[in-house]
Amino acid sequence: MEVTDPSAPPSSPVPLSAHHDTSNFDCGVEQLTVWLRRRAMSNQLSGASRTYVVCRGNDVVGYYALATGSVERQSVRSAVARQMPEQIPVILLARLALDRSLHGQGFGADLLQDALGRCLQIADIAGVRAVLVHAIDDKAASFYRRHGFRPCPVSDLTMTVTIKDLRASL
Repeated sequence: MEVTDPSAPPSSPVPLSAHHDTSNFDCGVEQLTVWLRRRAMSNQLSGASRTYVVCRGNDVVGYYALATGSVERQSVRSAVARQMPEQIPVILLARLALDRSLHGQGFGADLLQDALGRCLQIADIAGVRAVLVHAIDDKAASFYRRHGFRPCPVSDLTMTVTIKDLRASL
């Protein structure tokens, strides 16, 4: 059994695989913790989403999940909808969470930057207008707002950042 130094920084993000241990992960938000433990691997295998994890040893201490999708023009702000068809292609940042042991240390911003970098890579291959996130609560919405996301007309917790704005900021 591998013993991991709890003060060691987490690894760089890698795709979730069967050897990663999610059993000790606890981000403090049950919905995000349970999704990682129960759904992430099956979604990975089915192609429904791609999950990237940061680890200490094999223990997952952070993750995010990406998927593709589309949104209707009227559900997004005008900067996203401008000159777009009725269905606008987006990348969904479906989940992003850190274990409680990493809260408040800047790793969330690092994880988000990695996710957004991958979104730009996807946008280089396929047509994508924006990244969309459904923030789980007001605290998460504030985090995303600090990183360039803006609320959509349908909900302050549904937020987007355009690929153009991402390219300008990264």
